Amino acid sequence: MLADMTENAYAAGAYAGVGVIVMIVSFAIVDLLTPGKLRHQLWAERNRNAGILVGSNLLAVAIIVTAAIVASEGRLLEGLTYTVVYSAIGLIVMGVTFLVIDALTPGKLGEILVHPESHPAVWVQGIAHIGVAVIIAASIL
Repeated sequence: MLADMTENAYAAGAYAGVGVIVMIVSFAIVDLLTPGKLRHQLWAERNRNAGILVGSNLLAVAIIVTAAIVASEGRLLEGLTYTVVYSAIGLIVMGVTFLVIDALTPGKLGEILVHPESHPAVWVQGIAHIGVAVIIAASIL
């Protein structure tokens, strides 16, 4: 029992570590796609649009990581590999989705996302991120 707990704790730490790294990369990608400094928008400006986009992006990453854990069926190295590969696919597709929505809608999506006034386009983009994650999660499982 103690051995199982130790092994599970090690796996949880490994998945959490990889998940946090992927979330950091995800934040950096969103920062690149939006004008200005995203950290400033979130913490100094308290920009709700930026918060919705970042929150949905982090939730999307968590969905992919969770699916990778479940799909690995206790095989840690396989699960970590799934996590990295499928998360990378998810981040790329989420970035492309951002660019496609930006190209197909009026205005500049990045500017809308950092505007202080709430905008429904932010919800569309956020749901698109979560939708991409659910699709990738289903492909893993």
